[in-house]
Amino acid sequence: MASAPYTIAHCSDIHFGKIAHAEVVPALINDINAHDIDIVAVSGDLTQRARTGEFQAAVAMIEQFDAPALVVPGNHDVYPWWRPYRRLFTPLRKYRRLVQDELAPKVVDGTIAMLGLSSPHGATVKSGRLPAAALDTMRDFFDAHDNKFRVLVVHHHLTRMQELGRHDIVGNPDEALGAAAEARIDLILCGHLHISHIESVDVVPGDHRVVVASAGTATSSRGRKSNRGINFYNVVRVEHGTFSIEERRYNKDAQQFETARTTSFERAGVSS
Repeated sequence: MASAPYTIAHCSDIHFGKIAHAEVVPALINDINAHDIDIVAVSGDLTQRARTGEFQAAVAMIEQFDAPALVVPGNHDVYPWWRPYRRLFTPLRKYRRLVQDELAPKVVDGTIAMLGLSSPHGATVKSGRLPAAALDTMRDFFDAHDNKFRVLVVHHHLTRMQELGRHDIVGNPDEALGAAAEARIDLILCGHLHISHIESVDVVPGDHRVVVASAGTATSSRGRKSNRGINFYNVVRVEHGTFSIEERRYNKDAQQFETARTTSFERAGVSS
């Protein structure tokens, strides 16, 4: 008998302070809780302006998920520009006090090894970076779990997604993507662009492929381009030889999330 899939809910760009509809937050909570989720991955931008009440609202939402959550910050979760000293020198102090102190959360469960990394910093408007210490953490963690399905959760993209054209990526993309290839990461869960998009990237042609799942904004009014005014989150199901990513779109009229599309992939290095 085949074992049950390991199921991840992936939501991003919550942006409390800029919520799209009063009904979308409870709809997200209810939909995630209805899907027998093993873990919820939240890839940053919990807030709009890093205000205390926005962080508290985000934490209150996360605490309503039945499954545990792995959370990383986004660039909106650092102190705003009108607090320049704190933004530059202690950019995530409020996030660490109100959400969690850990900036490299980890989960190892069954067939899954999942690592979250913090990419925002204060000396930029919106871009990110993974410093050398974070890349070392990535290599060491996944080296210790080489037999697992390896998932990285990070707010910013490590590489440009060709089908989306020009967009923000981390400031050190070659080093970051190279480290991801060395760590043999299978799936990157990220956000930042406010566009729901799934793409397979050949990091080393013919040798290593990583699938990038960019979640749209789960609850805010800040969807962009083709996703303007639309809310999305992902449901990832990992099975023995395959994994799939279901993009779930909010239907404002029905006040519920519905399947938009599902993309499936073969798991690398797994025999049937």
